[in-house]
Amino acid sequence: MMLTLMVSTVACNSPSVENTAAKSPSPASSATPATTKAQITDGTYPVQQATYDDINGAYTLMLLNTPPGQPATLQLENLPMARLTDEEIKAGQKSYLRVDQGQPALHLTEDFRIEYVHNVTETQANPQTGQQEVVVVRQEPSFWAPFAGALAGQALGSLLFTPQYYFPPAYQPGGVLTGYGGYGRTYGQAASNYQSRYSAPPVAVRNQQLRTTGQLRSPSNSTSGSVKRPQVNRPSGSGFGSTDLRRNNTPTRARSNSGSGFGTSRPRARSGSRRR
Repeated sequence: MMLTLMVSTVACNSPSVENTAAKSPSPASSATPATTKAQITDGTYPVQQATYDDINGAYTLMLLNTPPGQPATLQLENLPMARLTDEEIKAGQKSYLRVDQGQPALHLTEDFRIEYVHNVTETQANPQTGQQEVVVVRQEPSFWAPFAGALAGQALGSLLFTPQYYFPPAYQPGGVLTGYGGYGRTYGQAASNYQSRYSAPPVAVRNQQLRTTGQLRSPSNSTSGSVKRPQVNRPSGSGFGSTDLRRNNTPTRARSNSGSGFGTSRPRARSGSRRR
């Protein structure tokens, strides 16, 4: 009887396999960044302007018809996007942000252009420590049209109208980037798709990794370059982004690009000047 009691006591005090597994975090769950929840009431909001910054992959959206007391400007990371359906386009629907149970998704027209802020980096020696670090030396403005081009539907089919994660194509100065560099149902799948195409991680993913390890100096700490963005005179809802970056005193005019290659970028003539 004593032996039976001892065995029963040990069995009751031993943790089960299920409980042990429940306490251990899943490697897959910690590897994928969480989707940003929108700090705004659920609903549909017309998008006036949008900006994408590859220093961290964040989108800055200027919205219309937001509820009183709630922000008209939102900054969201890991934001899924989709093209408007043909039915929505025929009905005259414009680009909008839909928030459902706190989860945002950006729905855009085919010709919607997101202002794209590209961070140009260089590896330099820190004058104080002597260690090599990546420094943002300047930021270059461009535009990105994720769903431009007749090949969009052929490339993605019905997925085009379902919110997916997208990375812009490899950056090229002086042009409008059209289409995508990588896409997927999750942020990680989109990054892997981009990696397969270009044999390198997306710029935003690389910069995030450098920031996490403390190897990237942010633009606010960099004095070797300046930020400029074009001033464009477009009506509301044109899809041209807005940003808090320092303005160029010399106005420039953005011209439309007739190219429609999906997943490519074509150079266009640039006006204005850029301070080096």
